[in-house]
Amino acid sequence: MPKFTEERLKKYKKAGYRIVGNNLHTGVEICRWTKSMLRNKRNCYKAVYGIRSHRCIQMTPTLDFCPFSCLFCWRTFGPDRFKTESNWDSPKEIVDKIIEAQIKLLSGFGGNQVTPKHLWEEANKPAHVAISLDGEPTLYPYIADLIKEIKFRGMTAFLVTNGTMPHKLRELIEKDAEPTNIYISVYATNKEDYKKVTNSFLPDEWERVNESLKLLKEFKEARTVFRMTMVKDLNMKDPEGYSRLINMAKPHFVELKGYSHLGESKFRLKRENMPSIRELEDFANIISSHTGHIVKAVDNISRVVIMVRDEQVWQWSLQKIEEQNKAIKAKIDGENI
Repeated sequence: MPKFTEERLKKYKKAGYRIVGNNLHTGVEICRWTKSMLRNKRNCYKAVYGIRSHRCIQMTPTLDFCPFSCLFCWRTFGPDRFKTESNWDSPKEIVDKIIEAQIKLLSGFGGNQVTPKHLWEEANKPAHVAISLDGEPTLYPYIADLIKEIKFRGMTAFLVTNGTMPHKLRELIEKDAEPTNIYISVYATNKEDYKKVTNSFLPDEWERVNESLKLLKEFKEARTVFRMTMVKDLNMKDPEGYSRLINMAKPHFVELKGYSHLGESKFRLKRENMPSIRELEDFANIISSHTGHIVKAVDNISRVVIMVRDEQVWQWSLQKIEEQNKAIKAKIDGENI
């Protein structure tokens, strides 16, 4: 029996997803900040990294394939969540199809009076790909080639991983396939809590995540980001433990994102599990005192605190944004610079 039955496909489509490709393992969904930008409103907090949301594709090559079923996840968990495919679409097919799906999903904004014409025109030339929508993207066997295909077309590639496939991260380095940003999502500070928070199918998720964190220092081009989803009364504790992991990994950036009481997580957690931005800032300040990372950005609406290792890394990142923008103009917009 196929994983994505007609009924399941209809459910995803109703939720705003488009599942593309011959083998139906790639999903695309329009991000709320993409819609916000096209309504001439605010950008995503990822503007810190040079992202302009109206040009960003939110996608996954591994829809509903994940070794975790995290308590705070807003997604619906199928009984076969860790079941993967034997047939996979090629990276070129995936990139072609996600661009096509993105343009179709945004077609309605073309006649929207509040959408500035220049933003609409730019949106039809996607410049960023966030590989983060659902599932664990490193389960896609050609993830290195997918990142290379995205970057070959002049787009940035942001990869969000739970760190359970360290051999795939090693492959990114060995194949010269570093993404623009690589995020490792870290959900606890010890093995027991990791199992409780993630409901992992793996027996050694804690060891795998630690191995992946140690690899971050070997990335030479990518921004490396240590990412935490903070849930009160669950994993928002032991800042010293998180600090030890950060000091081991030495990431360029640290992100603290407050849990949101949305989707299926409402059946597992309470609204009271959502931390306030003040609580996130207080937690970040403790981490800062142990790691030296500096708070650089606070987004009250998204409830995100972004920290950088030091001012030298911050300036390097700003220069990287300038280079990204030049590459986008040269390759995608076709401008002479």
